[in-house]
Amino acid sequence: MSRGNKVMVWVLVAALILGGLAAVVAAVVSGSGGSGTSGAQDPAASMSPEAGSSIAPEATLQQFYGQKLDWSSCRKTFQCATLTVPLDYADPTGTTIDLALLKVPASGKRVGSLVVNPGGPGAPGTDYAAQYEDAFGTPLHERFDIVGFDPRGTGDSSPVDCLTDEQLNAYIDTDPDPDTPAEEAESFAVGREFGAGCVARSGELAAHVSTEEAARDMDVLRSALGEATLDYFGASYGTKLGATYADLFPTKVGRFVLDGAVDPSLPAATMNLEQAKGFQTALDAYVDNCLDPSDVDDRDRDGGSDSCFLGSTREEAEQRIADLLAQIDAKPLPTSGGGELTEGEAFLGIALPLYSRDYWIYLSQALKQALNSGSGDILQLLADAYASRENGAFTDNSMEAIYAINCLDDSWALTSAAEVEKVIPDFEKASPTFGRAFAWMGTSCAGFQDKTDNEPHELHATGSAPIVVVGTTRDPATPYQWAKSLASQLDNGVLVSRDGDGHTGYNAGNSCVDGAIEDYLIKGVVPKDGLSC
Repeated sequence: MSRGNKVMVWVLVAALILGGLAAVVAAVVSGSGGSGTSGAQDPAASMSPEAGSSIAPEATLQQFYGQKLDWSSCRKTFQCATLTVPLDYADPTGTTIDLALLKVPASGKRVGSLVVNPGGPGAPGTDYAAQYEDAFGTPLHERFDIVGFDPRGTGDSSPVDCLTDEQLNAYIDTDPDPDTPAEEAESFAVGREFGAGCVARSGELAAHVSTEEAARDMDVLRSALGEATLDYFGASYGTKLGATYADLFPTKVGRFVLDGAVDPSLPAATMNLEQAKGFQTALDAYVDNCLDPSDVDDRDRDGGSDSCFLGSTREEAEQRIADLLAQIDAKPLPTSGGGELTEGEAFLGIALPLYSRDYWIYLSQALKQALNSGSGDILQLLADAYASRENGAFTDNSMEAIYAINCLDDSWALTSAAEVEKVIPDFEKASPTFGRAFAWMGTSCAGFQDKTDNEPHELHATGSAPIVVVGTTRDPATPYQWAKSLASQLDNGVLVSRDGDGHTGYNAGNSCVDGAIEDYLIKGVVPKDGLSC
């Protein structure tokens, strides 16, 4: 979502399955996961850089190319280093910043380095790499060094700071679909505070966290890894980052996989509307599963009933969810910790489980608890996981970075309640349940002060190697048509489709998709364009 389009499946799946809901927040905030490399040797440490890897695209940037990374042990079993890049590529002799890197050395016969990014924008890539056992199939981490980096302005890479934790909590609590003049005024007020805070608290950094700059950082990283071309796996927003890199440096593209694709040609207004449709499609699928008498896994398991706890029709079930949100708007639900679940938090708590079919059972538990017991505990836990928050404190800056980056990439915004009201009918048609909230997301960048000349545009990456684009038919966050569009824009795009639910297609239980991606990355076998799995 524009108000938090984050890829968190990779962090949470293991915790949800193995530890239950209580482990969700712990998994998000720990930054550790998997058993690590168990002392695996790092063949890359003794390898010479590939020919041409240290040559900069411009002479003025040569000082940043061919850096020798000082890898050292971190998080018990991984290796970490920092990469130095210019804050402003137009002024490479000026201020520099350091980017955090984390590497999981290949456990088998090494092919090379695979740089990975989980999306967001704002999700730390170092955590993504650290969760390699959950995020990637065994063949990939056997054959590749998995290298994650926190893009500029995120994680431990000069993180952009816009609000205090108290202010950010208030921002998240703000009504996502204001329906009174007072609520509308509050929504715009917190947006202005957010935008002003980025400049006040982050200074010139706030103007240099764009996707294009992060893509340029990736080429410096490629060089430091000693690779003549870059092998890359990007998910969600990571596809936009990867496609931007490919367009800037097409001859440096190695084996690229872009999973859960963003369409870079779409303006923010269109993206909001299509995401509203995507989340409605995911909710429809969840409700239809609840109504299916042949599958009670995501319904009233405790009661042993053959009926869906939400109602007897899709319309009735979704209206009950909408009514619950309205009730929470009027009177927040109490939580056992002594706090209250607001409508804004309930919205996030419902959205998160729609990212993965594996989460649907937890959504059912959360909704039943709220509806039957009047408790917001489980929805609160899910909302906290979405926001990378524990006990009111934020464990990373992802909820700030997402706006700082998105609004720098495309500063379009609705600037008045009247403008929002004009588009609400279109959004409610796209999503009867979430439409108003997505319409109001159009105001997200209204208070941001830093601007660029960036405009959404097609990316072609002319002259690149084949780029595999993966789309999932009922993906809520990156609708399937975005993958089709990106694959068609890229001169050498190859589309792989997964018929299924949830966000992104790789490592989601589909052997057809997994095999195609792993064969491409490891062996260079290009999937058939249009492969349907």
